[in-house]
Amino acid sequence: MRKTPIIATALAVSLAGAGWAIARPDQALRVAAGVAAHHVCSMVFVGQQDPEAIFRELVRPMIGSAGAALLSVHVDRPARRVAVDGLVSTLATASYTPGYGCRLDLPGNVAFTAAPAVTPAVDDGFAPPKAVVTDKPAVAMALDRVFDERPGDAPKAVKAVVIVKDGKVVAERYAPGYGIHSPLISFSVAKSFTNALLGLLVHDGKLDATRLLDPPEWRTPGDPRAAITIEDLMRMQSGLAAEEAESAFSPVAKMEFLNADMAGFAAAQPAKKAPGKTFEYTSADTVLLSRLVGETVGGGAAGLRAFTRQRLFAPLHMGDVTMEFDGKGTFIGSTYVYTSARDYARFGLLYLNDGKAPDGTRVLPEGWARWSRTSMLGAPYGAGFWTNDGPSDVARMRVQGGFPKDGYFASGTMGQRIYIVPSAHLVITRFGYSAPPAYGIEDDVGLIKAAIDAYR
Repeated sequence: MRKTPIIATALAVSLAGAGWAIARPDQALRVAAGVAAHHVCSMVFVGQQDPEAIFRELVRPMIGSAGAALLSVHVDRPARRVAVDGLVSTLATASYTPGYGCRLDLPGNVAFTAAPAVTPAVDDGFAPPKAVVTDKPAVAMALDRVFDERPGDAPKAVKAVVIVKDGKVVAERYAPGYGIHSPLISFSVAKSFTNALLGLLVHDGKLDATRLLDPPEWRTPGDPRAAITIEDLMRMQSGLAAEEAESAFSPVAKMEFLNADMAGFAAAQPAKKAPGKTFEYTSADTVLLSRLVGETVGGGAAGLRAFTRQRLFAPLHMGDVTMEFDGKGTFIGSTYVYTSARDYARFGLLYLNDGKAPDGTRVLPEGWARWSRTSMLGAPYGAGFWTNDGPSDVARMRVQGGFPKDGYFASGTMGQRIYIVPSAHLVITRFGYSAPPAYGIEDDVGLIKAAIDAYR
């Protein structure tokens, strides 16, 4: 098959210089290759984006320029496959299955059967067929600040912003090459989707957030992990030694890019602290919840995909949403959902409306949204959402900037966000590939304030 190279292996640069390798440069390069293979595959075959742009704007910032220089990425469109080569061999490949997105080709992967695309939602008055241009000068200026790149500042690479007031799109803007139907990667915004799936099952009486997780890996007498509840995992209070860090050697990096069975890897991590006592953000907690959701629904990846379409996406009038699964068929509910900025806004409205669909049908339990945004242990985090309601310094800074105290948001690395402001009947989605340290959030808060003031 013909392959299209999109980045040449040109520089023999030590990965140690990039901070990705200290003792095991081979592992660091394999993780970097996995990042490149998966992200390019997903954003080419799901997102319909240019592979060179995706490597430059999304992958390179994640793995560093030195690591990127050691990799050669090839897109095989007929085979729906991406291969990433090192200096002497192929280090990682990822394959696309329609309906299921991309996943790394790892030993033990179960087979998926391609699923047809979902017909987009019918016109329900949520938004017109073309992008809505704001008629509010202050909002237009705030959007300019969100999108503008400023010399000396970290790149923001914002791709889409949608503002929804009282259930209707009142303003939106897109970067060149993106539009109202462009699928956008969620990263950890997916954790809020896992929250919704758990809420559905609680509403059905099939789960209780206070119950023990009780996976088979923790049933040895005396195992301290046996005390971990669903709520502990939702609130990132499991106490597991599953650090999520900007390192190829962190447990989460190894879980996501070296293991076909992500939940099995997460369940194997030892206890570091007693559950329910400390906050430590880790995708390992959410992947364990995703496995529980899949087991409760039944039917494997196809069963969960159908359940989510019927019970969550269809009632919200969301169009074609891609959920990705690991090698064992577990939804990667920590990281990988793809849909448009408008549909992310529809999802945000579910929480703005206390768990009700647009027609008033209850989807989530009454009070679930408030419970999800309620912080614990002084952390700026609720259950699957970051929140302003606690005493943390970062929450206080957001409130002082104009993001109200009752506001909360789904958030992914590099600035994927769904902002929800109940007191203003406002939802704003903002998706991009923004760099640290601020990931563009200061300009986002300015936009929230401008929208609240303009759309009273």
